[in-house]
Amino acid sequence: MKIKFLSRLLAGKALVIGALLALAVPGVAYANTVSVTVKTPGATLGPASTFSEISTHADCSSGLVSGGGIDQAIGTGMSSNGNHVNGTEPSSDGSTEYTGTTGVVGTDNTHWLGIGGSGGAVNSSFSSTPYAVCFTSNLINHTQIVMNKAAGPTSASTPLAVTATCPANTVLLGGGARTTPASVGSLKPIASFPTFNNAAHDNGLKAAADGETNPDSWTAEGLNGGGSGTTNETYAYAICSGSGINVSGVTVKVHYSEVSGPTSATTGQGVTVGCGTDGNLVSGGAAVSGGSVTTTDFTAPGSQGDHLNGSFPSDNSGNPVSDGTTSAAYWTAYTHTGGTSSPNTYSDVWALCANDGV
Repeated sequence: MKIKFLSRLLAGKALVIGALLALAVPGVAYANTVSVTVKTPGATLGPASTFSEISTHADCSSGLVSGGGIDQAIGTGMSSNGNHVNGTEPSSDGSTEYTGTTGVVGTDNTHWLGIGGSGGAVNSSFSSTPYAVCFTSNLINHTQIVMNKAAGPTSASTPLAVTATCPANTVLLGGGARTTPASVGSLKPIASFPTFNNAAHDNGLKAAADGETNPDSWTAEGLNGGGSGTTNETYAYAICSGSGINVSGVTVKVHYSEVSGPTSATTGQGVTVGCGTDGNLVSGGAAVSGGSVTTTDFTAPGSQGDHLNGSFPSDNSGNPVSDGTTSAAYWTAYTHTGGTSSPNTYSDVWALCANDGV
């Protein structure tokens, strides 16, 4: 009898100790060592002349860029239509762009470029502020940049999609977009978003939807608002985990939101989405579109003058976060019309939220 009682007592203690250990040591499925710090140097003024651009950069003092963004000041009145995003993209040194041979073009980048371009009007309020999302993880300690490009668009009001896809057995962390040359002032990227290189997403033409997990590609949409340009180029960038890292336990969840507008001439529209409890924010995307971009192939907005003025980490009210922020959990897109009304136009935003499962 004493032996049986002692066995039960020991078994009970073992269960209690096991329960305490389960509480004290998080299970693999619930752990997450992903963290980010947002870095920004503040605003750079310009462009000061029409059909030109400025380039500015944000830099990680520690960690690697998993994504980044740009926020622009545009002033008021008709001239405010002239400032637009020309590029938001990773860089090896804070000035060099990846525009040559496609494929894996860089590794372990720590710099992000924000490039602002002008159309046919400028004012003294124009500026661009870049944001680098500086990423650390006990598992994902290396990254690689994949670039893809295509000539165009040259026809007015016809968007051109370019998709960059991560190598097999890696995960997408973020991405960017770029159009050149700046001398074609009506040319700009109007969308930069996560997607999948599969039939369900028409190989990148349909964006990742809210709640989808582990997209593997990034799409940039270029739009020419009516100017000429035989040398126009559109570039897409995907930021992926490094080679040789076992990412089978990593989850990158997409959060997405779409709102109607802007539809009136010379007006803007913001839209914000957050990660909630689905991991930590590592990047985001933005678009001005014809709507329903996660259920149909991307279509152009209602006017060829529509453009992006922002895609950046923010608070839940859409305000950009400050330099050194370690708790960013939202992403905001800011869109703007040109000098004419824009019926059936929508603003779209994406947040990528990562859990490395470590």
